[in-house]
Amino acid sequence: MAQSGPGKIRLFHDFFGVHDVLASTGDPSSGGAAALGDFYAGGEGYEDNDAGVAGKDALSGVVTLTSANSDGDTTFIGTHIAFDVALMAPIVMETRVQFADLDDKELFFGLTSVLSVDEQLEDIVIHAAAGTVAMPADLVGFYLSSEKTDDEAWHGIHNGGTTSASTTTTSVCLGGTGDATSVGATAGEWQVLRLEVAPNGTARWYVDGVLYQTVEGAASTTTNMAVCLAVGANTTEFAIVDCDYILVEANRDWTV
Repeated sequence: MAQSGPGKIRLFHDFFGVHDVLASTGDPSSGGAAALGDFYAGGEGYEDNDAGVAGKDALSGVVTLTSANSDGDTTFIGTHIAFDVALMAPIVMETRVQFADLDDKELFFGLTSVLSVDEQLEDIVIHAAAGTVAMPADLVGFYLSSEKTDDEAWHGIHNGGTTSASTTTTSVCLGGTGDATSVGATAGEWQVLRLEVAPNGTARWYVDGVLYQTVEGAASTTTNMAVCLAVGANTTEFAIVDCDYILVEANRDWTV
């Protein structure tokens, strides 16, 4: 039912004045997760020493997400499961991220049907082999993994919509078919990732303002989802990414 008033949802964090939540060592599922404005920080690796989210001295307000240093450990900034594509789209998600290096890590940004306070990234998307990916969750978003043959390329992945999901990474590399031809991350450089999802599940992936992929029916229109920016460790090295901001825009669900 249509309503007047605050019908638009806008979540935004610019990460000025963030209290460090490194070395929390508290299980997020037992209250160790930290509120970050309109979002919260958690993850299976978040509870370990030296892992978590920390503000840093950088222009425009920046936080560093650091996973723990066991394979699969994850730190994320996200929301609760609170978005329905059919009822609340268009849903827009945007973030600006930077890696110091691209080794031993993976990252996901987008919508996911699986997100608990102590989540591991592999519960959302799994490295199956050098050229394939498995997706246990309904999702739509960006994915990068050092374990892929195309380990520097951004992948536009989706699962759960009316369009069959591709599990072959070269077919979902944004702008090409691998590192040589696709748009990818570059160590030490900022990139803006933007995902737009329409009410019918059509998704559009943008990098630095350029549209690289459109998939009709990419997102589920029946499964409720959360927004998530997650970084996970692929080996025994810490996975680290800097984030300048996160933005989410959607319509309010006025269903009675």
